Amino acid sequence: MNKKLLITGSGGFVAGSVIDQAKNDWEVHAVGRRKCPPDTSNLKYHQLDLLETAHVTQLFHDINPDAVIHTAAIADIDFCENNRITAEKVNTGITELLAGLCSKNGVKMVFCSTDNVFNGEKGFYKETDEPDPVNFYGETKLKGERAVELLGKNGVVARLALVMGLPVMGKGNSFLAVMMEKLKKGERMNFAVNEIRTPVDVITLGRALLELADNDYSGIMHLGGRSRLTRFEMARKIAEKLGYSPELIHPVNSAVFKKRAPRPADVSMVHDRAEKVLKTPMLSLEEGLDLVLNYKKDG
Repeated sequence: MNKKLLITGSGGFVAGSVIDQAKNDWEVHAVGRRKCPPDTSNLKYHQLDLLETAHVTQLFHDINPDAVIHTAAIADIDFCENNRITAEKVNTGITELLAGLCSKNGVKMVFCSTDNVFNGEKGFYKETDEPDPVNFYGETKLKGERAVELLGKNGVVARLALVMGLPVMGKGNSFLAVMMEKLKKGERMNFAVNEIRTPVDVITLGRALLELADNDYSGIMHLGGRSRLTRFEMARKIAEKLGYSPELIHPVNSAVFKKRAPRPADVSMVHDRAEKVLKTPMLSLEEGLDLVLNYKKDG
């Protein structure tokens, strides 16, 4: 009998990759607020508002999962900055609820955190570096980390770099999909030259999260790609790879984006720990883009 996996945020970008790659090896229970698609073999959907504590608790006990991958969150940094009560309820409160349930029932929990827990002043962040978020989104995620760390051997904090790719299941929220539509129309786009990231492709990320749900690792792990580059450099490389003119990608300083929550400048992450622990290799931007573009074709 397959182990049971409970994954939150089923309509989201990251969860879609996890669900699609887990359904052959796990009995997957996908939880989200959107209308549920039909169940298939080893894949069951549950429509639920995770803020409804009693319903979440009941569902958890009904499923009795072997592992939880918690991807659900409000990831819009600007929304979080301007709607702090809601952001904290979702990003921190739900994480604390699930961590408590996992603690009481001896269940492994993998929590998707963010590179935005760092202030971006130095870059090349390791798991042992002290977090110091510059925006409220990062603050809510850091509080979630603290709750999951209390699980000890059953808790994993997966800090995700900027996620790059196309939705595998459902719509999700993919900057690459938006970018591709604009490139097709010949629209010029602005990308920051002063924000440095280590983007990870969504397929590799799904594989890594599933490994963490099923192995003995506990603690913090950075999941980022092998390419360290600015948002502008990343966008140019993507445009060129897709056969579009790189001139459509325009370099700007992030200061031009008005009424925007603070962003850390350089949150590039070192992923040596992932390379040592996981079978899933972290890829370069080009390798990850190839994997994303050919995933369904290969599958």
